[in-house]
Amino acid sequence: MKFAHNPLLAELLPAWRARLMLVVMMALFGGLVARAFWLQVVNDEFYQRKGEERFSRVLPTPASRGRVLDRNEQVLAMSTQVSAIVAESRPTRTDAKANPRDIGAEKLTPAQIRQLADLLGMDHREVARKIPENRGRSYLKRQVPPDVAKQVLALKLPGIRSEPEYRRYYPHGEVSAHVVGFTGMDDNGLEGIELAMNRPLTGKVGSRRVITDARRNVVEDVEVLAPPRDGGDVRLAIDTRLQFLVHSRLKQAVGEHKARAGSAVVVDSRTGEVLALANWPTYNPNNREQLSGPPLRNRAFTDTYEPGSTIKPFIAAMALESGRYTFDTPVDCAGKLTFGRHSIGDAHPHGTLSLAEVIQKSSNIGVAKIAGTFKPSEMWQTYDQLGFGSPLRLGFPGEAGGRLRPASSWKPVEQATMSYGHGMSVTLMQMARSYLVFARDGDLIPLSLTRVDTPPINGLQVFSAQTAREVRRMLEMAAGAGGTAPKAQIPGYRVAGKTGTAHKLEGGSYANKYIASFVGFAPVSDPRYIVAVMIDEPSNGMHYGGQVAAPVFSDIMNATLRATGVPPDAPVPVLQMARNSATGKEGW
Repeated sequence: MKFAHNPLLAELLPAWRARLMLVVMMALFGGLVARAFWLQVVNDEFYQRKGEERFSRVLPTPASRGRVLDRNEQVLAMSTQVSAIVAESRPTRTDAKANPRDIGAEKLTPAQIRQLADLLGMDHREVARKIPENRGRSYLKRQVPPDVAKQVLALKLPGIRSEPEYRRYYPHGEVSAHVVGFTGMDDNGLEGIELAMNRPLTGKVGSRRVITDARRNVVEDVEVLAPPRDGGDVRLAIDTRLQFLVHSRLKQAVGEHKARAGSAVVVDSRTGEVLALANWPTYNPNNREQLSGPPLRNRAFTDTYEPGSTIKPFIAAMALESGRYTFDTPVDCAGKLTFGRHSIGDAHPHGTLSLAEVIQKSSNIGVAKIAGTFKPSEMWQTYDQLGFGSPLRLGFPGEAGGRLRPASSWKPVEQATMSYGHGMSVTLMQMARSYLVFARDGDLIPLSLTRVDTPPINGLQVFSAQTAREVRRMLEMAAGAGGTAPKAQIPGYRVAGKTGTAHKLEGGSYANKYIASFVGFAPVSDPRYIVAVMIDEPSNGMHYGGQVAAPVFSDIMNATLRATGVPPDAPVPVLQMARNSATGKEGW
C-alpha cells in the first residue's frame, strides 16, 4: 500500500531552532535550580519562619504572686496553680481544598458543647456564646481546677485548650478578709493589703517557645525565652491568734446588741503595729460570687463618725500643758452652758468637779468650759497634730481623713461641741493612733500594717511626758468603779480608757441612732496595747459606750494580754466561796 507523499514533510527544520529551544529550556531549568538553591540554602530564613509560624509559638509563663504572711509567718494568702479554658477559632474557609484538620472551636457540634459545658459547670448556651465565630480566642472559664482541666483536654475537642494561671487562696477566709483583701481574675490586688502591696506581691510573667500541632495543642517545649519571676512575700504585723479573737468577739457584740455594724482594732503602743483589725459584717474572699456591697467596706479605715467623749482627754491634756490647770483644779459643771439659742448640758447633773473628775464623769459642761479658755487655732493645731482631718496614708483603698474644719470658721458653740467630739468626724483607726500619746510619753508614732523589727525610739511630741502620765491616771479613773466604764475592767490588770456615745447625723440633722465606742490601753503601769471598739447603731435597749463597747474592749484586751504573756500589774480580787444553804458551809 502506497501512502500519499507530502512535500512539507520532506523539508528539514533548521538545526539552529532546535538548539535555541534547548538553550531556552536549560536556562529556565537553571533558573529554577538557582532559585531553589537560594531559598533553601543561602536565604532559608523566610520559609523557616513561615514554618515556625505554623508549628512554633511563644506562650507566656505565668508568675506566682507572693504570699501574705502574719507576723509569725502563718499564711494569710497564697497562690495555687489552676487553668484557664480557652476557645480558639480558625479563619472561615469556603474552598473545597480546606484541610479538614485545620478547624477550630467554631466547628464544635451541639453535643460536644453540651459535654464541655457539663465539665465546666456552665450552661451550654453560655459556652456557645463565648466561642468566637471567626479567627480569635476567648476564655470559656477562668481558674478551673487542674483535674477538671485534664478532663476537658481528654475530650480532644478542636480549638479547646488550657492555659496555666494562678488562683488566690485565703486560708482564714472571713476572719482576716478586711486586712488581706482579695485579687481579681488577673491576680491583681483589688482590696486590702493585696491592693496596698500590689507592686511587691506581683511577679513578672516569663515566656517560652513551644511546638504545637494543627489544633494548636502544645506537643513539645522547645526553650525558655524568659523565666518567670515570682512576687515577693509580704509579712504583716497582724497576729492571727489575736485576729481570730477580735473577729469572734466583735461578731458576738454586733449580734447581741442588734447593731448595724462594728469595728475593732488592736495596736502595739511600742511599735505602732496593727496586731488585729476586724469589721462586721465581713465577707469570704474565697467566694468570688459575693464580693460586693457593704460587707467589703473596711470600716475602721473608711467609715467616719463623731467620736463623742473619747475626744475629751485631749482637752484635759491641753489644759495641763497650758499651766492654767492641774490634776485637781476645780471646774464648775452645774446647770447648763448657754450660747445664744444653744445650750450644753450633761447626761447627769454635777456640781463642782476637779479636772480629773471632768474626764472621769465625762462632763460636757466641764470640758466645754476648759476648751473655751483656748483660741480655736490652738485647739485646731492639737487636733491636727493628732492626725484628725487627714488620712493616715497606710495605703488602704478608700481610707478617709475625717472632717476637721479650719479654725477660722469656728463659732463659740462649735468650739464647745468639738471639745466633746461633736461637729467633727474621725475613723476608728485615727482614734486608736491618737491614744498613743497617752499610752506612750506624749509622743505619736506612725502606725504600721507590716511587721516592725526595729521599733521607733520616739515620734512627734504632742504633749509632755508628765502630761501624758497625768491624763493616764484620769483615764484609769474613767475606766474604774466611779467612772463611765467600769465594765472595761480586767481582773489582774490596770486599764485606762474613755467611752464615747454620739448621735448619728442623717440628712444634716441628728437622728435617734447612736455610735457607741471605747478607746483604751493596758496595763496602765507600762502600757503595751491599745484597743479601740466602735459599735454602729446598737438597738437592743442599750446605746452608751460604757454599756456596749466597754465590755468588748475588756474581753479583747484580756485575751490580748494573756495570749502575749504580759504580766498582771494589779492584785487579783479574792473570790469568795458561796455558802451552801443545805450544809451552812462554804463550797458545794
